[in-house]
Amino acid sequence: MDNPTDSIIRCDVLVVGGGPAGSTTATLLQRRGLKVLQLEKDHHPRFHIGESLLPANMPILEELGVLEEVRGIGMLKLGADFPEVGDNYRTYHFGRALGKTPPYAFQVKREDYDQILFRNAQRNGVDAREGVKVDKVEIRPDRSCVAQATTEHGEKLTIEARYLVDASGRDTLLGNALKLKVKNQNHQSAAIFAHFKGVTRRPGDEAGNISIYRFDYGWSWFIPLADGLMSIGCVCFPEYLKRRKGRTGEFLLETLKLMPGAVERMADAEIVGEVRVTGNYSYTCKSMSGPGYIMVGDAFAFVDPVFSSGVYLAMHSGKHAAALVADILKNPEREAQLQQAFEKRIRRGVRVFSWFIYRFNSPVMRSLFAAPRNVLKVEQGVISMLAGDVFDSGPVMRRLHLFKAIYAATGLANFRRWRDDLRERRRQSVSEFTGGNTPVDPA
Repeated sequence: MDNPTDSIIRCDVLVVGGGPAGSTTATLLQRRGLKVLQLEKDHHPRFHIGESLLPANMPILEELGVLEEVRGIGMLKLGADFPEVGDNYRTYHFGRALGKTPPYAFQVKREDYDQILFRNAQRNGVDAREGVKVDKVEIRPDRSCVAQATTEHGEKLTIEARYLVDASGRDTLLGNALKLKVKNQNHQSAAIFAHFKGVTRRPGDEAGNISIYRFDYGWSWFIPLADGLMSIGCVCFPEYLKRRKGRTGEFLLETLKLMPGAVERMADAEIVGEVRVTGNYSYTCKSMSGPGYIMVGDAFAFVDPVFSSGVYLAMHSGKHAAALVADILKNPEREAQLQQAFEKRIRRGVRVFSWFIYRFNSPVMRSLFAAPRNVLKVEQGVISMLAGDVFDSGPVMRRLHLFKAIYAATGLANFRRWRDDLRERRRQSVSEFTGGNTPVDPA
C-alpha cells in the first residue's frame, strides 16, 4: 500500500464502510493475500442499533478469530420468546433447530461489537482508516475503481483500486449514485427506540433471550445487554408514529403500555441516553453487482429487524463477497457468472426472512406462533430460520415451504379476517414517516 500521505493511494480492493459487512469482507480478502483499503467515515466506537446476533453468526466469528472477544462483551442468547396472553410467553430455543447452527448466540452493544471487528481487520493487515468519507466513486471501462475521499481534517484523497466493495450500510453509496435504490412499497415501517436500565429480565437461562411483543400498530423488541441495560424499540406503522406528540421518550413509554406483559417489565425502568426515531427504512437495490463492484449488507437491502437478520446477512454476504472478489481478480472473464451466483444466493436468504416479516403481525401468523405444532418437524424448521439457517439446508427449506402451506390453509379457513388484515397492511404501506435516519436493525 502506498504511503498514507500520498495524494493517490493504490490497492487491490477498496472497501467502503467499517461495519460488520465491511470488516468481514476486508479481513477475509486481506487473508487471501490482497491489499485492502477500508474506509469508515466515523470513528469507533459509534452508536448503532442492531444488537441481537443469530447462531449462524457464530461460525463466521470463529473464522474471523473474534468469537471469544465477542463472548467477553456479549450476553448469552439461547432463544427468542414471543408472549402470548399477558406475561405468558413461548420460548423458541435454538438448541431445537434442525440444522447445524450452534445452539446459542449473543446480544451485544454494537459500538463494542463493530469496534472488535474493525480492529481485527487492522490486526489482519487491512489498511483500515477511520474519519474518511468517500465522496464519489467511478468505475472505469477496464472495471477498476477511482474514488475521491475526504479525511476529517479536510485532506483530499484519490484511491485507485482494482475492485470496489460497497459496505456503506444505509448510506447506500452505489445504490444512490447509480439510482438503484428502491423503497419497499409492500412494507413501510418506522421505529422509536432507546436503552433502559431497571427492566425485568427473564428468569434463569432465559435472561439473555430476545423478547418480541406485538401490538395493533406494530411490534416491539426487548434485548438484554451484558451491562444491565435493555435495548427496547417499537417498530410501528408510519401512520401510528405520526401521532407522536410531546416528548419522544414519553411516546415510547405510552406505546409500550399497549403491550400487556411488556409494560409489567418496565415498573422500575429508566431511560439511559437518547431516544432515537427513524423513518421509513425498508429498501432494496435493483441489482447488487456490476462490472468492477459488489454490494454487501445494508448497502444492498434492508427489510425489517424483527428476526434479527441484519447483522448475519451482512456478515454472510461479506464472507461470500470476499471469495467472489478474490476469484474475479484471478479470473476476470468469470465476473458476470460469479456475480450472478452470488446475487442469487443472497436474494434467496433475504426472501426467506422477508416472507415471514411481511406477515409477522398478521392474525394468522400470531395464531401459528402462539400454538406451534411440530408436525413433520415444521416448528423446528421455523426455529432454524430464527437461527439464521436460510441458505444451504434442504431439510430446513422443506419445512419452511410446508409452513407456508399451513399459513395459506389457515388464512383461507379465516378468510374474512385474513382479507381485512391484508387490506390494512396495504393501506399502511403507502404511508410514510420521516423522523430521522438513524440505522435500525436489532438483527
